[in-house]
Amino acid sequence: MELTAYLIFAGSVARTATLLQAGFSERNIRSHVAAGQIIRLRHGVVALPGAAPDLVAAVLANGLLCCASAAPHHRLWRLRDPDRLHLLCRHGAAAGVVIHRGSVVPPEFPRPVAGLTDTLLHALRCLPQVEAAVLVESALTQGRTGIDYLGRRLPGNRNGSARKVLELVDGTADSAVEVVARLLFRRHGIHTETQVDLPGIGIVDFLLEGFLIVEIDGKTHLQPEQVRKDRRRNNASTLTGYAVLRYGYQDVVYHPQKVVDEVWQVLRGRVVR
Repeated sequence: MELTAYLIFAGSVARTATLLQAGFSERNIRSHVAAGQIIRLRHGVVALPGAAPDLVAAVLANGLLCCASAAPHHRLWRLRDPDRLHLLCRHGAAAGVVIHRGSVVPPEFPRPVAGLTDTLLHALRCLPQVEAAVLVESALTQGRTGIDYLGRRLPGNRNGSARKVLELVDGTADSAVEVVARLLFRRHGIHTETQVDLPGIGIVDFLLEGFLIVEIDGKTHLQPEQVRKDRRRNNASTLTGYAVLRYGYQDVVYHPQKVVDEVWQVLRGRVVR
């Protein structure tokens, strides 16, 4: 494999020691630097032009992206971008970043990214409950982890809060915002069913108290064909006797109390179990 191709495979940034280990020579590295094909960021670290800043920061700090910072590199949902970079480091520290210690699986070598299990375990210990649940639910729906598997790696009283987060995950959501909505409804004592297949209507995101359909709209719901489909489903739902509310990401994440108030406004006086 050619050096620049290997760098792309490695995340576009690497320590020269990693390149030497992969079989490239010092001379080869120097020639690529001289030709402007790669950039020497500092002694012992090179990158392709335009390398992702988070990956560059991880290598420069001699660490691995972890927790919320590793989520997009594992193709996991993330509720919001973290305020600070999260790194898994064996030793040392870096200014302005969140440092995590301890590892149970190999990293995504040669990419400077912690393994999936380490990413999830550290998220469970570090992030707010809902944000951690989003990451774990994403991995669970993809069939890449299991609740029992993670729970066994969170022993003792010190991991009690992390194990509590696992109780919030059930693998039924299709998006991060659906995880937030499910937890929101259940936290307020609302009987919540997810991904319910209703005759003549199809699969709905949520069925609350057996009669209120709540749909969570993503960007695809703005497309003309999807708008027409949603309109038909809304009409079918009403004609079948269901009430319908629709919300987007901004509603659920930034205005949850308004969502809950409107849901209870519909449910009030009609709750049956």
